[in-house]
Amino acid sequence: MCGIVGILGHDDVADRLLDGLKRLEYRGYDSAGIATIVDGAIERRRASGKLVNLGKELAAHPLPGTTGIAHTRWATHGGPTTNNAHPHATDEVAVVHNGIIENFKPLREELQARGRVFTSETDTEVVAHLISEQVEGGKTPIEAVREVLPRLHGAFALAILFRSHPDLLIGARLGSPLVVGYGEDETYLGSDALALAPLTQRIAYLEEGDWVVCARDGTQVYDRANVAVERPVTISGVTGALIDKGNHRHFMQKEIYEQPIVVAQTLRSYLQRFEGQIVLPIPEFDLSGIRRVTIVACGTSFYAGMVAKYWFEQFARVPVDLDVASEFRYRAPVMEEGGLALFISQSGETADTLAALRHARSEGQTIAVVVNVPTSTMAREADLLLPTHAGPEIGVASTKAFSCQLAVLAALAANLAKAKGRLSESEERSIVRQLAEAPAAINGALAYDESIEAIAGVIAGARDVLYLGRGTDYPLALEGALKLKEISYIHAEGYAAGEMKHGPIALIDENVPVVVIAPSGPLFDKTVSNMQEVQARGGKVLLISDYDGVEAAGEGCVATITMPKVHPLIAPIVYAVPVQLLAYHVAVAKGTDVDQPRNLAKSVTVE
Repeated sequence: MCGIVGILGHDDVADRLLDGLKRLEYRGYDSAGIATIVDGAIERRRASGKLVNLGKELAAHPLPGTTGIAHTRWATHGGPTTNNAHPHATDEVAVVHNGIIENFKPLREELQARGRVFTSETDTEVVAHLISEQVEGGKTPIEAVREVLPRLHGAFALAILFRSHPDLLIGARLGSPLVVGYGEDETYLGSDALALAPLTQRIAYLEEGDWVVCARDGTQVYDRANVAVERPVTISGVTGALIDKGNHRHFMQKEIYEQPIVVAQTLRSYLQRFEGQIVLPIPEFDLSGIRRVTIVACGTSFYAGMVAKYWFEQFARVPVDLDVASEFRYRAPVMEEGGLALFISQSGETADTLAALRHARSEGQTIAVVVNVPTSTMAREADLLLPTHAGPEIGVASTKAFSCQLAVLAALAANLAKAKGRLSESEERSIVRQLAEAPAAINGALAYDESIEAIAGVIAGARDVLYLGRGTDYPLALEGALKLKEISYIHAEGYAAGEMKHGPIALIDENVPVVVIAPSGPLFDKTVSNMQEVQARGGKVLLISDYDGVEAAGEGCVATITMPKVHPLIAPIVYAVPVQLLAYHVAVAKGTDVDQPRNLAKSVTVE
């Protein structure tokens, strides 16, 4: 959830540390800080709020030093204040930390009983004091870290700086990612390869329980048993250029507009040309023996999984269980032999989803992962890796990653159906044709951006909004409501349209706009019936449909959004666009921070 950068360098490192944090601000932007060693003492610069505030602090009070650690924070323990900002330090040690130390309270009480004085509300500060005690007692930094790590329960990625050893950095990971970067006579630590991209392409990924000693004369990795091990160095391939918004006002807007290209790029990996025709590839992975699919994800990725459940059961006739990752392990799920457990994550580091993956592995499931970062922890632990090729997504509210997830899941559903013998050649050609047309249809949907902007005022003044849909449009209703909540702070809920009369209809009045997602098709008439129930009670309906649907049911709606007519298979991919644009324009109208909404972060690495 937070971001870490560390540099063991030859020149002053503060500016490069700040640059690395800029690449990680999507992971948290409640506060930020940097620590280096200056004239034999640990010096820090910290600031609450966004990274620009730390930049101002560094401009006013420059920070020299050739070895340093830096952090951008999403608050867990303690508010987003300067005192709670990382790095946390004693006279001897400075520490930055991602994750949660679950047993920090008894550790803190133990330390306070021995006279240690705390200056923050965070769980992280106990790590600094525990290591500092060991160093003050005569232990070397390596001995101190080796002694303290087993005492920490929970999840962590740590980077540790030592006052008396300015040529040393130590990192550790358990449940939260950390990478080591190798440069020209320099060594780096980072939350991910993106943070280190301008510094080096040579990356080693620490495995679960690893800790690493970075010194001038070399780097040594130890596993959780404190045995010296080697971790392979790979070329990350991540660009060192900072990603910018181009001509767009926000990253979210830019990423919405990138969807035709990235969906096409993604589908290119899952559709192949054979004898002049585009066909579904026969995967090297044998899907024919899969008897049940369990889909696990969080947030937007969970809604992509909901759509996939419809597809898998409709096309492949394979039963599907669907779980929110944070609940999955705790209901003691029954997992059948021969099952495929499918995990969906934008970052590949989502803590709840990663923990669920490991539980499913322990239950003997085959593991498939749909992920946007092919070097992430989840990707490396998968039996079947299904990358989305969306490219870096900087806006906290997921847009292009969601549509690419849907593209991958649709192709996987078709491949599963083919492996199960459920598709005739003509059906396969039809599915492939529809998927191949999805990028053009998305582009057609983007053409209605101005009309969507013009009607954003229907929503912007509301306190509560309802979204309705049936079939695969039901998950789209949930996703639309989530997007609106995330970036405009308007309370919104999504419902299966048929559920309106089972309770939510009591909320309907002239002050509650109702967004109805209803492309023409088999479920259109039933959805329109539910829409008319809303209108009969004075509700303001905003209908999202194609031309035929708007012609048939647009009368009486306060506003309509007309989409291109598409096959039901790709409708969720295409109709993601108007719900994203509607949320975006409402947020702009309200003046909220679209790319960095309050209280949120992009990569959720805590449970």
